[in-house]
Amino acid sequence: MAKEKKFITCDGNEAAAHVSYMFSEVAAIYPITPSSPMAEHTDDWAARGRKNLWGQTVSVQEMQSEGGAAGAVHGSLQAGALTTTFTASQGLLLMIPNMYKIAGELLPCVFDVSARTLASHSLCIFGDHQDVYACRQTGFAMFCSGSVQEVMDLTAVPHLATLKTHVPFINFFDGFRTSHEYHKVEVMDMEDLRPLVDEADIKNFRDRALSPERPVTRGTAENPETFFTHREACNAYYDAIPDVVEHYLGEISKITGREYHNFSYYGAEDAENIIILMGSATEAAREAIDHLVAEGKKVGMVAVHLYRPFSIKHLFAAVPATVKKIAVLDRTKEPGAEGEPLYLDVKSAYYDQENRPVIVGGRYGLGSSDITPAKIISVFNNLELPEPKNHFTVGIVDDVTFTSLPAVEEMALGGKSIYEAKFFGLGADGTVGANKNSVKIIGDNTNKHCQAYFSYDSKKSGGFTCSHLRFGDEPIRSTYQITTPNFVACHVQAYLNMYDVTRGIRENGSFLLNTIFEGEELVNFIPNKVKRIFAEKNITVYYINATKIAQEIGLGNRTNTILQSAFFRITEVIPVDLAVEQMKKFIVKSYGKKGQDIINIKLHYSLFLTY
Repeated sequence: MAKEKKFITCDGNEAAAHVSYMFSEVAAIYPITPSSPMAEHTDDWAARGRKNLWGQTVSVQEMQSEGGAAGAVHGSLQAGALTTTFTASQGLLLMIPNMYKIAGELLPCVFDVSARTLASHSLCIFGDHQDVYACRQTGFAMFCSGSVQEVMDLTAVPHLATLKTHVPFINFFDGFRTSHEYHKVEVMDMEDLRPLVDEADIKNFRDRALSPERPVTRGTAENPETFFTHREACNAYYDAIPDVVEHYLGEISKITGREYHNFSYYGAEDAENIIILMGSATEAAREAIDHLVAEGKKVGMVAVHLYRPFSIKHLFAAVPATVKKIAVLDRTKEPGAEGEPLYLDVKSAYYDQENRPVIVGGRYGLGSSDITPAKIISVFNNLELPEPKNHFTVGIVDDVTFTSLPAVEEMALGGKSIYEAKFFGLGADGTVGANKNSVKIIGDNTNKHCQAYFSYDSKKSGGFTCSHLRFGDEPIRSTYQITTPNFVACHVQAYLNMYDVTRGIRENGSFLLNTIFEGEELVNFIPNKVKRIFAEKNITVYYINATKIAQEIGLGNRTNTILQSAFFRITEVIPVDLAVEQMKKFIVKSYGKKGQDIINIKLHYSLFLTY
């Protein structure tokens, strides 16, 4: 009898923490955006008494710095406890000294990293791969997932592989784009993973713990006559990693029905032009490849999961023999280098191959610069040139050093059943929180696939926010911001003059405006360019004074539940009665700590809008 599938709506951080908790006895933590929710979930579950695979509650220790967290991980591993931590960006860099020691001493563990930009010419809290690339010399193996579902499916792989090989792992995924993207995913539970754990690996790790009963010498200092020789002694451990990881990926594929490899190929079997990349952009690339293959193009993609050690054998097994040109995409920049890391790895792999393909490299997505299928298509367009541009950039206009590729017009490639909704709000007005609830309501109470992503500036409270929600009857692979919405809600009337809020809205779409104006005053307030779009695209326009309602009932600027009600009423993505019922539950959950009076106000004065 087939096991019934279980689905939840969660973000990448929760998916990673969910699986990591199963394999951990100790978590040494220190918060840094965007990895903090992983530690928060782990701490919450431990406080509630959740058990790991061995029936224990994880011991969570919050330290006073990232260096302290890494030191605590190192010490805990030496004592024989299965230990993890969660970090990103500068926080990860502060752990590098301990990482050299952990790897050098062959102590199995996993660092879960929501990959993030490093401060250079300026601070940027958003996502790319600069931090994890900076750790590739530490001796940690490096494993990447490209979507929330992949994080759920594959986080167990580095945990299993580290126990088998003794080599520690960085398990990383894209900060914000994957870490904070809400998605309806199939859950991996302990009974799925328990059979994959080899208890002999656990015993081997325990037996190597420092103990007065088993005295050993560690932490020595060596001179030239021994250090080099002993440093090379670890080679066999690293040589074994690719096959071990490939084995566990195969076991996960059997459980999930989704095929995974160290290097996973997607596209035409006889592809001539392919791209190689890793992370969330692989999902957008799938949409672009489907579109191009349907047009008769011979294109494909290799998605990298095991980045370190870099297995040439497994790379060649993934790349079709017909390939003539390759574009390697890196989500980082190394000024002064001949190329970025993944590009140089691929180029080196093909160095002595006969009839090797043309290989070019490019940069994309720094600081969470959005990568859409149209931008992937521009990369394939470059490959079609007789002499493709090398060392290019995609997704920006570089009018200084002229590295950028020509832009391709955005298009809706997510699927015919996908409904896209975009919400413009103000930080702390509750828009983001309400939309998180909305996507969970739809995901947990219907058979629809759903996704939500929240874009906001680093000021957060009081700053600009934009929520991107997708729903549909088919899987959603659109790991990028919405450019062609069916529905747009503008929760701050001033944004009509500040931002292009109607950009890309589809024909016969809907528009909701929260405004203090009405009648002729409202007509005069709306900019003429916005009116023109409403007319040309036959947009149905709704307006509401949610701000006035919220102030009258004592909610201040918290217009979220009122506008959430209006969204459900206008779009009817789920039956209104079901939306009302579930909103009541989330109101109690979200506002329970504020007292029954606030709960009653929310229930009484906002839900009437749905009738």
